Amino acid sequence: TWIGLPVVYLLLTKNNVSKKVIGNKAKIQKVKDQRWVYFFIQKPLISMLAAIVLIVSIILILPRLETGFLPAMDEGSIVLDYNSPPGTSLEETDRMLREAEKIIIKIPDIETYSRRTGTQMGFFITEPNRGDYLIQLNKNRSRTTEEVINELRQKIQASQPALTIDFGQVITDMLGDLMSSVQPVEIKIFGSDQQILQQLSKQVADILTNIKGTADVFDGIVIAGPSINIKPNSAALAQYGLSPASFQAQFQTALEGNIGGEIFEKDQLSPIRIIYPESRKFGISDIDQMPMFLPGGRIIPITQLATVSIKAGEAEIERENLQSMGVVTARLDNRDLGSVIKDIQVNVGAKIHLPAGYHIQYGGAYAEQQQSFKELLIILITSSLLVFGVILFLFKDFRIAFLILCVAVLGISGSYIALFLTSTPLNVGSYTGLVMIVGIIGENAIFTYLQFKESVLTKSVDEAIIFSISTRLRPKLMTALGAIIALLPLALGIGAGAQLHQPLAISVIGGFLIALPLLLIVLPTGIRFIHHSPKT
Repeated sequence: TWIGLPVVYLLLTKNNVSKKVIGNKAKIQKVKDQRWVYFFIQKPLISMLAAIVLIVSIILILPRLETGFLPAMDEGSIVLDYNSPPGTSLEETDRMLREAEKIIIKIPDIETYSRRTGTQMGFFITEPNRGDYLIQLNKNRSRTTEEVINELRQKIQASQPALTIDFGQVITDMLGDLMSSVQPVEIKIFGSDQQILQQLSKQVADILTNIKGTADVFDGIVIAGPSINIKPNSAALAQYGLSPASFQAQFQTALEGNIGGEIFEKDQLSPIRIIYPESRKFGISDIDQMPMFLPGGRIIPITQLATVSIKAGEAEIERENLQSMGVVTARLDNRDLGSVIKDIQVNVGAKIHLPAGYHIQYGGAYAEQQQSFKELLIILITSSLLVFGVILFLFKDFRIAFLILCVAVLGISGSYIALFLTSTPLNVGSYTGLVMIVGIIGENAIFTYLQFKESVLTKSVDEAIIFSISTRLRPKLMTALGAIIALLPLALGIGAGAQLHQPLAISVIGGFLIALPLLLIVLPTGIRFIHHSPKT
C-alpha cells in the first residue's frame, strides 16, 4: 500500500495527469461539509455520555462474558476412547465392544468407523483392555457432532456399564496430546499419601459429576490388572537341594522363556528362546501344578516349594515434579470453559477440606487459556503503548496522544458487546481481534488528526474539524464496510473451517461498528476540547 499502490496509480493515470498538467486545468474536487459534525462538537456532553456508556459496558459485560481457549469446531468426526475393567482379556473386551458396535451402526448420522484394541496412536502396544474408535459422520447429517456424541454416550453406557468411555473430536484430541493435558478440565491434587489422594480424587470427581456442563468425568484412578505373587519357601528349597537361582530360572523358563543361544540366519544372529509348550495359555490352576525339576531328576509341583497367590491390582501412581498427585479430568458439554471452571472452584473450595501439605492446581485447557490470555494482555498493553508512543512522536502533544489512545482502547467495547450478544466465548481468536481493533482505530484517528492539523492553518478550529471529518468520512466508511462485508461469511460460520475464525471475525466486526461513532463523534469532540480557542 505504501509503494505498490501509488506506482500502479501513476502508471494507470499517466496520460490523464500529463494532459491536465499541460492544459493547467487541474480539476479540484470540493469536499461536502458534513454539518451534523458541528452539532455534536457543540454538545460535548453527548460524546462524554457515549464514552461513559462504553466504559460501563466493558465493566458489566467482561465478568459475564463466556470464555474459552480455542474456538469450538464441528469437525464431523469423533474419537471414542474406551477402557474395560483392569485384567479383562482381549476376547472379553472384544465381545463388549461388538455389542457397542451394534449401537454405533444403528445411528444414521454415522458414515464409517474403525476400531483399535490393545494398541494406540502410532500402533504402540497397550493393555488388551484399552483402545479407541475413530467415527466419521455423514456430511449431510441433520445433527451436530455434540448431539451425536450425547446419544452415543447414553446408549453405550446403558448397554455396557463396565466400559469407561471418553469422547472427543479428532483435531481437539490431537491438540490435547500436544499440550500438557488431553482434557479441557483437569484438577491436580498434590500430596504425599496415595490413599488420601485417591479419596480426594473420588470426592472431586463426585463434585464434577454434578456440575452443569461436564461430561466423561474420570477420577484418574487407573487400577492395574491383578498379578500373580510367588513366594518361595526357603526351608523347602533347602530340603530338596534346589537353589533360589535354579528355582527362578525354571519358573522363568516356564512362563517367559530364557535365551539359550543364538542362531545365524539371514546374515544376522537371532536369539533362541527356550519356553514350555502352551505356556501362553497357563491359568492359575496350571501354575499351581507346574512341574519343578530337582537335582536328582525327580519332578514335584511348584506348590511344594512356594506359595502361589493372586494379588489384586493397585492404582497407578502419577507424579509431577517428583510429587505424587491425583488427576481428575472431564470434558465440556455445551458450556464454556470459564463458567465451568468457576463453578468447580466454588464447589471444590466449599466441599473439599484438604489436609495439611495438600493443595489443588487447575490444569488442562484452563491453564493453557490463562497463560495465553496473560501473554495476549501483555501484547495488547504493549501495542497500545506503541500507538501512544508513535502519536507522541508525530504530534509532540501529550493530550492528543492520550485522546487517540483512549479512543482506540474504547473500540474494544464494541468487540465485547458483539461477543456477548452472539454468545461467543472470549478465546485466543477473539482476543487477537481486540489487539487488531486497537491498531486499526489508532491508525484512522492519526489520519483524521493529520487532516485537521493541516486544515487548521487556514481555518478555524470548528471548520477544520468539520473539514477533516468530512474528508475522512468516505475512507472510514469504505474501510469499515469493506472489512465487515469481507468478514461476514466467517462471522456467520459459512464455509469449511469458518468456525475456527468465527470469534475473530465477530470481534473485529463489533470493533468496526463502534469505531465509526468513536472516530466521527467522540474524537472530533475531544479535538475541539483540546483546541478550544479558535484560530485567528
